[in-house]
Amino acid sequence: MQAEQGILYLKRADVEHACANIDTIAAMREVFCMLGRKQTILPEEAYLSWINTQGETVRSLNMPGYLGATLQAAGTKIINGNISNPERGLPRASGLTLLYDDTSGRVVSILEGAYLSSLRTASVTALAATLLQGPPLRCAAVIGAGILARAHIHLLARSLPQLERILIFDLNHERVTQLQNELAETLREHQVELQEAATAQEAIRSAQLIIPVTTVTTGYIRFEWLSPGSILVNVSLDDPLPEVVFKATTVIVDDWDLVKNDSRRLLGRLYRAGQLLGPDEPGEMRSSPGRRVDMQLGDLALGTKTGRRSLHDIILVNPFGLSLEDLILAAHVYQKARELDLGVWLER
Repeated sequence: MQAEQGILYLKRADVEHACANIDTIAAMREVFCMLGRKQTILPEEAYLSWINTQGETVRSLNMPGYLGATLQAAGTKIINGNISNPERGLPRASGLTLLYDDTSGRVVSILEGAYLSSLRTASVTALAATLLQGPPLRCAAVIGAGILARAHIHLLARSLPQLERILIFDLNHERVTQLQNELAETLREHQVELQEAATAQEAIRSAQLIIPVTTVTTGYIRFEWLSPGSILVNVSLDDPLPEVVFKATTVIVDDWDLVKNDSRRLLGRLYRAGQLLGPDEPGEMRSSPGRRVDMQLGDLALGTKTGRRSLHDIILVNPFGLSLEDLILAAHVYQKARELDLGVWLER
């Protein structure tokens, strides 16, 4: 079948194969540079939530976007989830990414989306660590031992050459053991030790890079746990207490409009309480304590603002997650899949 007549479907194995041939961290730098230059279109996400017959909350997100400049890629990310799925032997979240033809708007590719989502999340963390590190990053802490933890540990072991140790904590010891077994080969290859910590506090106090990847909705990370010079990449968004936001030397978000418009997560709640303003937002704090977000990741990627001023700065990065990140990976994966003859062509 001619490519122009069909839709290229890429299953998870195809996506993984293609991604192994792509510098995903460089792709994240590319997308944030485009975002900083206002070469993207990022509409509001559509959020659908319902209660299933088991009384559980199920949610579906549809997040479209457009990347301009020389890439000119459009599409949407669909990600659905239920936190009870692991009890059924299913991933907590799953989804698809659709890539569109820039000229006609027709769908040209359907890609398994969960792997792309976890990989782009880890790649944003790795980019932030690279752009913000002070002293060499030798110890990281990962809180949670799920799919996102696996993606982060696998990528960080390969991308941070001076990393020696990763401390991990999860309420479920068996999940940690399983992760240690799954990643044993990668860890040996890159000479990185994955060590279980007794508590989240123990892991965080020893680390220069802290990555919470949990499902909590109530904060627990205290500012005093963070060592001078450390970077907290707030992947799961609700783990730090508000004091971390107020006391951090620098606070960085990926897209302020998305962050402030979300009423469920920590930074959005602080914005609504009058305790947080955007980097260039007019006005004053309505409540105390309060602060202003210092910059967006686009400013950092372009070098228009400085993220770290001293080796002792404690930096909070709050990556809400952008469909643009999934779309840039999807565009690169689609191109690589065509080169490697991956996937199955579907009739329209």
